[in-house]
Amino acid sequence: MNNNDRLLRLRYAIDIKDTDLVKAFELGGYGVTKDDVREMLTKAQETKLEEDNIYLQPINNQVLDVFLNGFIILKRGPKKDEPAGSKPAKSIEVKHINNVLLKKIKIALSLTSEDMLDIFAEAGLYPSKGELGAILRKEGHRNFKPCGDKYMRNFLKGLGLCYRREAY
Repeated sequence: MNNNDRLLRLRYAIDIKDTDLVKAFELGGYGVTKDDVREMLTKAQETKLEEDNIYLQPINNQVLDVFLNGFIILKRGPKKDEPAGSKPAKSIEVKHINNVLLKKIKIALSLTSEDMLDIFAEAGLYPSKGELGAILRKEGHRNFKPCGDKYMRNFLKGLGLCYRREAY
C-alpha cells in the first residue's frame, strides 16, 4: 500500500471533495492544483498486484504528512496560539506513515480511542486498547508498535462504513 492508495482510500472513506483536498494541501504549505490532485489519485496503468499500483504523480511520506497537517487545520481550524498568516513548520522525515496517518486522522476528526476501536470493529478487526495505544505512541517510546498496512486498510474501510452510515 503506497501513499497514493492511502490518500485515495481516505478520500473515499470520508467523502473528501477535490476542492477540499487542494485546500488541505495549501493549508499544510504545499501548493497544488485540482489537476495535480487528480494525477495523485489516478493510476498510470492497471496491474493485478496491489503493491504494483503506479500513479501519475506519486506521493512521498513528507507530502502526505503535509496534507494531513492541512487536513487537521481544515477540519478543526488553526491553533489558537498560532497567528492566522503564519507558515506551517517544515515537515520532518516520516518513517512509519501508517502510525502518523492514524494519529492525524484521530486529531482531525476528533476521535477518541473508543471511537477508533469501534471503527476497527466495523471492519472486523479487534485490536485491544493496549495495541491501539502502542500504535498511537511516539516513535522511540519503548511501547511503540509500527502500524501495518493490514491495520490501516481495515481502519480506512471501517471509517468509510461508519461515515457513510451516518450520512444516510
